[in-house]
Amino acid sequence: MFGNLTSVEIEKILYSQILGRIGCHANDITYIVPISYAYDGEFVYGLTQEGMKINIMRQNRHVCFEVENIPDMAHWQSVICWGDFEELPNRSERHHALEILHDRKLPSITSATTKISPSWPFRPDNIDNIKGVVFRIRLMKKTGKYEKCEDASIFSWE
Repeated sequence: MFGNLTSVEIEKILYSQILGRIGCHANDITYIVPISYAYDGEFVYGLTQEGMKINIMRQNRHVCFEVENIPDMAHWQSVICWGDFEELPNRSERHHALEILHDRKLPSITSATTKISPSWPFRPDNIDNIKGVVFRIRLMKKTGKYEKCEDASIFSWE
């Protein structure tokens, strides 16, 4: 069975995941890239280094953001959002975003790019010393789909 996610289900997925994908476009180049993120109900926050995605988003702030929950191929949920990129060079906004990113729940086994500081899971002495470009995406439109297979065993090779 296929269907549309409710707004409550969409929010639950956005809050519960830590890996999403940004789709951005400028100068006839479309770029889709995974990011580690945090969500606060209005914004998706990210920390990255200078590179192609930041250069493209600086040129065209309108982006697409995608996240999914896929426990198996017979049961999945996918959320697609549209919004506007905003770089956060302002000290207080940057500090707030870094706190949100640092305080999100991460799996106990996680990558260096997911942990925003070497002291994780503890907050560093000065969170403002974390290097990189801090940004947020204000989500303005959200949609979601799901598939739920009633009898997934019919697809088993066993």
